[in-house]
Amino acid sequence: MGWKAAQKLVQNWRILRGDNVMIIRGKDKGETGVIKRVVRTQNRVIVEGKNLVKKHIKQGQGHEGGIFTVEAPLHVSNVQVVDSVTGNPCKVGIKYLEDGTKVRVSRGIGASGSIIPRPEILKIRTTPRPTIAGPKDTPLELVTEKTYDPTTGKGMPSL
Repeated sequence: MGWKAAQKLVQNWRILRGDNVMIIRGKDKGETGVIKRVVRTQNRVIVEGKNLVKKHIKQGQGHEGGIFTVEAPLHVSNVQVVDSVTGNPCKVGIKYLEDGTKVRVSRGIGASGSIIPRPEILKIRTTPRPTIAGPKDTPLELVTEKTYDPTTGKGMPSL
């Protein structure tokens, strides 16, 4: 990617995987769907069951060839998040609540200004954290060992 193309990348993404969006341009204009994948390097998103195209796959080892229907990516400017209150497409803004938490809110003409919840699919980890200690993990007794005493300065390296 050249420097010219890198300048056109979206810096602050407000559309996330799992969001309910409406397609505002293209052959599926006016239809709603859920975002399946976000391709940030190309400013594109893949919406489940929308923008279907025929793909010709050549036969190879381990897979069969033929004509398959696949979901093609859409440019991020061609989709808008659906407002959960009104059901209309809206722009997404950022707001900080009184307790300091950062939330997404709906904004634009005809938007309710309500909070857009974070999708549940983002809370699920694709690879679960390991529960048992492996051979390269540091033992718990070494981690909890006190190596520096701030009152006496014991444990401080001599410089």
